[in-house]
Amino acid sequence: MTTPQTAPATPVPTARVAAAYARIAAADRPEVWITLREFDDVHAEAAAIEQRLADGATLPLAGLLVAVKDNVDVAGLPTTAGCPEYAYSPAETASAIARLVAAGAIVLGKTNLDQFATGLVGTRSPHGAVRNALHPELISGGSSSGSAVAVALGIADIGIGTDTAGSGRVPAAFHDLVGIKATLGIIPAHGVVPACADYDAVTVFAATLDLATRAAAVMAGAEGRDPRSRSWPADVRFAAPQVPRLAVPVPANLDALSPEYRDAFDRSVCAALEAGCKIEAVDIAPLLEAALLLYDGSIVAERYAAVGAFLDTAPAGADPTVAAIISAAAATTGPGFAADLDTLARARAFAAELLEPFDALLLPTTTEHPSLAAVQADPIGINRRLGTFTNFCNLVDLAAVAIPGAATATGYPFGVMIVVPAFADQVAVDIAARLQNADTAPLLVDRGIDLAVFGAHLRDQPLHWQLEELGARFAGAIRTTDAYRLTAMATTPPKPGLVRTEPGAGAPIPGELYRLSEAALGRFLAALPAPMALTAIELEDGRGVIGFTATHDATATAADITEYGGWRAYLSAR
Repeated sequence: MTTPQTAPATPVPTARVAAAYARIAAADRPEVWITLREFDDVHAEAAAIEQRLADGATLPLAGLLVAVKDNVDVAGLPTTAGCPEYAYSPAETASAIARLVAAGAIVLGKTNLDQFATGLVGTRSPHGAVRNALHPELISGGSSSGSAVAVALGIADIGIGTDTAGSGRVPAAFHDLVGIKATLGIIPAHGVVPACADYDAVTVFAATLDLATRAAAVMAGAEGRDPRSRSWPADVRFAAPQVPRLAVPVPANLDALSPEYRDAFDRSVCAALEAGCKIEAVDIAPLLEAALLLYDGSIVAERYAAVGAFLDTAPAGADPTVAAIISAAAATTGPGFAADLDTLARARAFAAELLEPFDALLLPTTTEHPSLAAVQADPIGINRRLGTFTNFCNLVDLAAVAIPGAATATGYPFGVMIVVPAFADQVAVDIAARLQNADTAPLLVDRGIDLAVFGAHLRDQPLHWQLEELGARFAGAIRTTDAYRLTAMATTPPKPGLVRTEPGAGAPIPGELYRLSEAALGRFLAALPAPMALTAIELEDGRGVIGFTATHDATATAADITEYGGWRAYLSAR
């Protein structure tokens, strides 16, 4: 895998804006933008952010520039969805974008796209094909083409796309970017022109996993104006295990890959092994078959429900390929739609069973990198092939993080996806960080309850697997106040018992802190065997957390091992 790019230092907002507009002029890529804001307006907004920072405001995305796909509303800018006749002036900004702005980010403008978010190629637009940022003779990938290219050219820091069939991931693969497609509904789709409303996701592009995750975390959260929005559940997993278990497709599932992409994927799998992951091949054929329903089945009727009546008026700016795909969906029947929903229900059950023994599915993001000329010659066939591994994710409610993989033999970008069940997004981020050789993984899910452990659940101890099974996340080394003593109890496996005494009558006891979901902590407590119990623990830094203790009768007869300075030290001295 490629080494991750270093996240830039927090920019000076006005300087960042000046650099961006200079880059726009130098890059000379007018096809990237449908509406670009005036420099003076953006610069004034940046100056206001600088003043807020000087006044002490906390703005986690201060000065970062955002390119917004033009099917996502930004108040004051027209929304066209890539069709001039469809344009309207939104009264309010999409909630995901409003959250970025509230965190200090600045919108540069609205970007070009495959019209009505229908395509994976980036060429289906009356504003022209968006050329690849790195190799202009090749496609940029769609439908979120302009947003990805704006980031890849160094103009924007954050690109906002949407992803129904793979539009937040395929352009990332073609540009060595990170693309995060969270669990459906976690980032609300309020203010988004629907493609397939039940399967649309707002996505983010960035040059680094850290920045992409930070942006996604800011945008995440339930939104009352989006009836399909969702919150992190009470049993959300907070971390991947120390040794991630990855499923990869059996060779027969990879026939759609071009030879150079097949080679790059094989090398990416080898890199995952070298990064400490366990790998097992599985047959994902039922998922690949389900993927066909998005365009070749009745599900495409949702696209007609969104904009079909408008396209039936034959607007001059309609892309003929897009219009043909969406208009044909008018012939969909109710029984056909119901049959496809049943097929998807079965595919979801298959996906759940397939992934149950694994932490994630490692896939190539797409199949090849075609030229603009090739797509012009075969716009439908190539587009269908590009979605081979992306189309099924939203249909069966999976989340995915797209990252650069091993470059092709010719040095061109190649991307892989870490695909996980719904709400396991943090697991995907953790594995992505592992594959990129990052020291730490950024937090997408930042909530939960802290649990202090002092013995058999420490990272190198025999019961640590219980925490990993619950998706607990290591939150740092800790020490208690000096009001605690440590005993060694006669249990199997051996465990310490932490005893509360008077301040100064004990010693600081070292341990580790883990963050668990509410449901995970409940399951942990329910399965806790005697004589162990959980209680409030006072830490040396003044925090109070939940931690291990033991019943009085068990500790009263146990050997006092406080003098050893912790459980590991005691075990080493035995």
